[in-house]
Amino acid sequence: MKKKSRHITGILLTGALLIGLSACGKKPDADKNLLTNSDDTKKVVNMFTPMEKSNPNADNTARTAQELTMIAAEEALGLQVEYRTYTAENYKEKTYDEVLVDRARSNMDDIYLLNPDTLMLLGSEGYLADLSHLKCVENLRDVVKTANTVNGKLVGIPQEVVAYGLFVNKDMFDHYHLELPDTPEEFLECCRVFKENGIETPVGANRWWLETFVLAQGYADLYNGSTTEAEIAALNSGEAKMSDYMRPGFEFLREMIDNGYIDAEKAYTSEAIEGEGPDFLAGKTPIVMAYWGAANSDTAYGNPPFNMQVIGFPSSQGQMPVVALSGYAISTNAENFENAMATLDFILSDEMLQLYSENNKVISPSKNVNVDCIDALKPLNDRINKGVYVLGSNAGMKVEQWGNICLVVRKLLSGASVEECMAEFDRIQAEALAQ
Repeated sequence: MKKKSRHITGILLTGALLIGLSACGKKPDADKNLLTNSDDTKKVVNMFTPMEKSNPNADNTARTAQELTMIAAEEALGLQVEYRTYTAENYKEKTYDEVLVDRARSNMDDIYLLNPDTLMLLGSEGYLADLSHLKCVENLRDVVKTANTVNGKLVGIPQEVVAYGLFVNKDMFDHYHLELPDTPEEFLECCRVFKENGIETPVGANRWWLETFVLAQGYADLYNGSTTEAEIAALNSGEAKMSDYMRPGFEFLREMIDNGYIDAEKAYTSEAIEGEGPDFLAGKTPIVMAYWGAANSDTAYGNPPFNMQVIGFPSSQGQMPVVALSGYAISTNAENFENAMATLDFILSDEMLQLYSENNKVISPSKNVNVDCIDALKPLNDRINKGVYVLGSNAGMKVEQWGNICLVVRKLLSGASVEECMAEFDRIQAEALAQ
């Protein structure tokens, strides 16, 4: 289960920087640039990352924004950032996460770009340095500190907050006189109306992101109430059952599957966006789920031929964004420890986060950095700015959330009952707490 979980949560990095590279099994070129030539007189910082430096004429926005900050750090600090790059061909069947864990445990690099579950694992094992003393931390949103703190240490900081929401064809809702849904009951009613009016599959789904519905419904009250710390402590001690939080979302998904609102067979095998994207853009499917950046990208949903809105998932507290965080971390025993710390402090400063966020049009981890978003994203952005969201990943929870929930959702898609899924959650929790 741990191995599969690391494989699946690679999709979080997909949302931010590298769609399809770490979790979807696509294999880029051979591992040819683990270390580029460097000037021995220069200070060096070695960074293990899923992507290489882009070509000078590359137009990949995410890479450009990330590299702009690294280039600025090199110039300001008088050092060179060496990209030690994951390329799957040489690693055979090992995922980015699996390779990263091996390298971090062997102290092979200075800086790592980690998914939430690997950050949680390596942080708990003591391989990641505490970043809480960096100046940039003073400006971080609380959500970042909460999600990336392990055993009292802040071990990871991202360049962006990855928010997931429902992408809806507002024209289709208007045509059938439907309001955008707030609650699970309202959502199911919208699906019923669509289905009865000849929409074959109201919700386009893939094998990665249906857990967003479960997270929104399961943790809406936990993260938006006054007892968050106590409830997490109860889950970590075993006093509370993870399955009790998961049950409403799984019953909701079961109802959607049984009523044909989701094509379970197609969802089980479809990759993110590739499976459901064409029908959504063609106006055949009114609802899909995706991450914030998909609304800005020309290759995803950036230019739909209809009025698109991005809203939160249905929950007891209304439309609920699901927030997931990857993060940069530094090896506890990094060879170039001080240079690595200086590099992160620079690229995560408000000035550099403003540069990054403006280029990618994303939510910044700094509470001081705000970027105008496109109209389609304003409903989701408004909820997040009001502090209304759930965490899809939280290193303070002993049970890894995103990957484990995704795996159990896939059991539901393949025919497991809700009770069988709840029993699986009980097993996962017991195993995690026994460690």
